[in-house]
Amino acid sequence: MKVPTSSSTLKKSMATKIVHAKVFPASKKEKFIEVGENAFDVYVREPAQRNLANFRVRECIAAHYGVEVAQVSIQTGHRARKKTLAVIMKK
Repeated sequence: MKVPTSSSTLKKSMATKIVHAKVFPASKKEKFIEVGENAFDVYVREPAQRNLANFRVRECIAAHYGVEVAQVSIQTGHRARKKTLAVIMKK
């Protein structure tokens, strides 16, 4: 069996979905609300310190799309409440 070695061959079998999230850190209750197509309001209990809230947001997005946390990355908004995330989906 031949294993593909080029990254372009590997990328063809995966699709990237862009997701927008508005984050509410240090909330009393955790909520995950879909406000539009690929747009979410995410309420997390973790504070916005030491990257705790960002990691929890990635966990929530990964659980929603049924992928691993490693397949969700923050593209913009690392230090802001409005974030753009990329989710790598397998075809």
